[in-house]
Amino acid sequence: MADSSTQNFGNYVRRDPLFHFFLLPVFAISVIGSFVHLYRRPGLHSAWMTIVMIAALVAVFKIRLYALKVQDRVIRLEERLRLMNLLDAGMRSRIGDFTEAQLIALRFASDGELPALAARALNEKLGRVEIKKAIREWRGDYWQV
Repeated sequence: MADSSTQNFGNYVRRDPLFHFFLLPVFAISVIGSFVHLYRRPGLHSAWMTIVMIAALVAVFKIRLYALKVQDRVIRLEERLRLMNLLDAGMRSRIGDFTEAQLIALRFASDGELPALAARALNEKLGRVEIKKAIREWRGDYWQV
């Protein structure tokens, strides 16, 4: 899963070709095809196949979302541990004040700029995008799902 290209704000989003360009289109086309079949040949079997295809498409999205949620939980834990090591005692007491979005965005900040950016994120209530735009030394996350 690791990618050797240098990440930055413009290219950190990861696309999984098998998921985004094969699996999703196949299921989306299948759902559309089942609706067409139901329209052309109404009946119990066609209706059931449409329901099954919709359920399969929902399952594909839910499976993807479960993996992303687990990844976010791990990132939150990693960043809290990282903040415990890099922040001064006064700021350590505020680690619980970070939102999930802030912690996830801060993972891209280098160790050198993390303390100042973390303080700014809390004081100015910066969101995910503002934090990422403020990062000068990008620390790549090459294992993201």
